[in-house]
Amino acid sequence: MSESPYYGVVLSVGMLATGTLNTLLTKLQDKQCIGNCADPDPLKHEHFEQPVWQTLNMFYGEMLCLACFYLFSLYQRRRRDMSFPRRNGYEAIFEADESDESVDARVAEAVPATAESGAPRQPKPIAGCATLWMWVPAVCDLLGTTLMNVGLFFTTASVYQMLRGAVVVFSGLFSVLFLGHRLARFQVIALLLVVVGVTIVGLSNIISPPAQLRSLHRSASQPTASFGEHADEINSEAWKAVLGVILVLGAQVFTATQFVVEEKIIRHYHLTPLRAVGLEGSFGALTVMAAIPVLHLTIGRTHPGSYFDAPEGFRQIVENPAVWQTSIYIMLSIAMFNFFGLSVTRYLSATSRATIDTCRTLFIWMSSIALGWETFSWIQVIGFIVLVYGTFIYNRVIASPF
Repeated sequence: MSESPYYGVVLSVGMLATGTLNTLLTKLQDKQCIGNCADPDPLKHEHFEQPVWQTLNMFYGEMLCLACFYLFSLYQRRRRDMSFPRRNGYEAIFEADESDESVDARVAEAVPATAESGAPRQPKPIAGCATLWMWVPAVCDLLGTTLMNVGLFFTTASVYQMLRGAVVVFSGLFSVLFLGHRLARFQVIALLLVVVGVTIVGLSNIISPPAQLRSLHRSASQPTASFGEHADEINSEAWKAVLGVILVLGAQVFTATQFVVEEKIIRHYHLTPLRAVGLEGSFGALTVMAAIPVLHLTIGRTHPGSYFDAPEGFRQIVENPAVWQTSIYIMLSIAMFNFFGLSVTRYLSATSRATIDTCRTLFIWMSSIALGWETFSWIQVIGFIVLVYGTFIYNRVIASPF
């Protein structure tokens, strides 16, 4: 059955909207006040900062993809049963439905030929203990997402999203080291442009004061306050901005490792993308749920109110409607973003998906400015342009002049 000419547009808009909402909702959750909210001084408000619980919430969203996979498989099976009913106790033999995600041939075609025979390597279906291999990228996803969640506390939503573009650099490097890929000259130059763009964006987060710094500058002008105290506070916030940039960039190492491991697994096993996301979500959720009590007993109990204080984090979620409501929205947006992203890859192309994912950074930036979360910065504009240009050249979205 042919798809509607507007189907690709719907998928692209869906991926762009849900991807934008995902980052904005996470930042909105970070801004929720959970303590000292009645204090007239906003600097004394305590905000929701629970990166471990946020990571668990992300994995719950990915687990929904596994439910969608099994529901879709059940739907396909029932549709075939209706089209080919049993006769005299025998079941009709039919050709595989091309729209069924369980078709192995489509995945096999995407696997490169083996060096020995030149024939495509037929990946075997992943089942049983082999599914445990998906635990490795799940752990990488866990570490990367947790670091990014902490980094988002100290950066703006747009800077956070732009810095995530550095994953292209680490992915390219790791693919050469561990997968045997070879990068063309234009790809190497493109990666250097991405490095330059990410560096400029990171500097913009340090040079251009975020909202917290501006409020400190305003309060520093008040005669009742000590200039030295406010100078120390401003310096502390500047270091937090540096820490945020380092954490988000460091997280891309784990994200790139996740991509490389996933490619290794897909080369050997047939695994549809929707099921892969669901398995990673399941293994990641199990890991986080097992780690939460351990982290609380080893760290959180002696550091009350910290990131690893499990009872306090749970209390902050259940006692603040804005927090648990945004958690539900984030979970749904993650599930829908993965669904739309995988659909764009299937019906359009992987390049289209990479292009849309880059474009959502612009929408996050525009939305953050409209919401008053950050101000316009020309430094950030320059960094964003260089970053996007390098990313587009690397993904062959635009022709390389090199």
